[in-house]
Amino acid sequence: MPTRSKIEKAVEVCAAGGIIAYPTEYCFGLGCDPLNETAVRRILTLKRRSWTKGLIVIADDIRRLRRLVDCSDRSSLTAPLASWPGPHTWLLPALTATPRWLRGQHDSLAVRLTDHPLAMLLCRQSRSAIVSTSANRKNQPPLRTARQVRFEFGDHIDWIIDGPVGRANSPSQIRDARTGQLIRGGY
Repeated sequence: MPTRSKIEKAVEVCAAGGIIAYPTEYCFGLGCDPLNETAVRRILTLKRRSWTKGLIVIADDIRRLRRLVDCSDRSSLTAPLASWPGPHTWLLPALTATPRWLRGQHDSLAVRLTDHPLAMLLCRQSRSAIVSTSANRKNQPPLRTARQVRFEFGDHIDWIIDGPVGRANSPSQIRDARTGQLIRGGY
């Protein structure tokens, strides 16, 4: 199946409330519509991850994040915009309407403008931001191939976009955009 068809199918699956796996800058990610609580909770259950930690959401364009984060404070966007697109995740102030099951116990949301070609195309075709959490179970290393994802999760993933991960040699670092504080080391 050509790449575009794989992406179109992934978009359909997300729109229908399913979960997908796809390559990102470092590893495969598990994704879904970030506003679909059932899909997000399925991912959290698969990963054995507490909702309280929150999840990362990726997009191909900052405008796709405006339904989830407050972009009105231009000063808090300076550093993120200078690092994007790329494997740099930033905590931005969440809108009050951003669901707690997505942002966890935080008043911010972890977001990234991806530079991985397939992930970018997925966001562009879906016209939406998507959840992007590493494809792994709690305390296990992130999976880096579609084959590993199939083996680990089997039929619990509704669609897998097979393709190479990017060149990053570790997960993206996470920084707080308001303070610059490093929350998680990485690339």
